[in-house]
Amino acid sequence: MKVGIVGLGLIGGSFAKAYKVAGHTVLAWNRSKSVLDFAVLSGDADGELTKDQLCDCDLLLLCVYPQAAIDWLTEMAPHIGKKPVVIDCCGTKRVVCAACFPLAERYGFTYLGGHPMAGTHNSGLKYARANLYQGAPMVIVPPVFDDIELLDRAKALLAPAGFGHFSVTTAEKHDQMIAFTSQLTHVVSNAYIKSPTASMHKGFSAGSYKDLTRVAWLNAPMWAELFMENKDFLLEELNILIENLTAYKTAMENDDQATLTHLLDEGKRRKEEVDGR
Repeated sequence: MKVGIVGLGLIGGSFAKAYKVAGHTVLAWNRSKSVLDFAVLSGDADGELTKDQLCDCDLLLLCVYPQAAIDWLTEMAPHIGKKPVVIDCCGTKRVVCAACFPLAERYGFTYLGGHPMAGTHNSGLKYARANLYQGAPMVIVPPVFDDIELLDRAKALLAPAGFGHFSVTTAEKHDQMIAFTSQLTHVVSNAYIKSPTASMHKGFSAGSYKDLTRVAWLNAPMWAELFMENKDFLLEELNILIENLTAYKTAMENDDQATLTHLLDEGKRRKEEVDGR
């Protein structure tokens, strides 16, 4: 298999390593040529992905920010041809899919939205690893939902990455869910660490602190772009969170231990319900 990867950060670099380990040919493009050169020297890529090679690829993975993915595909669409399957790996889907589905239809190539549900708080090729996607979920947004052959083809092309589960959904549903499961957690973590008390945490913190602050270490330009693209769903989740936090705050201000106990127990029961315990 010949795979073209656009963007050699954590996501694209991990795909490159996974496909190379599986014995496939990897061609890559990266905004910074020095990163591409390093990937070739380290054996994570076989060479540069140029517009003349696009039509020979079996799979093209767009592992850059949403607008960068749109810009790249807009420029390269006339050169892709019918052979490759193009899958973007951006963190939001509505904006990207709205731009890329028409391009695929116009130029006759196959495009699906995608979101690998794996990552770390670190970014860049140096943190990429071949097993990043082992057992992880992969979300697919297809152009149509009754093309089983296309979905099977996409799963086969992505098999070397080692995903454990595939979910098929719409761009709208994806963005609604990701506002809660990913984006909100990054906002909360990033805001929580801003307490003046945080600078004195050593010797007083354990697992709960580490769990809550892990994703405060983030790629600010990328997450800001994702938040703004998905602000309708994210603001809805933030408003719900603020309302719930206000209830806890009010109970404590009123010395209402009974209500506070009820709120805490309610949250515990909700956790059991959603996780199936």
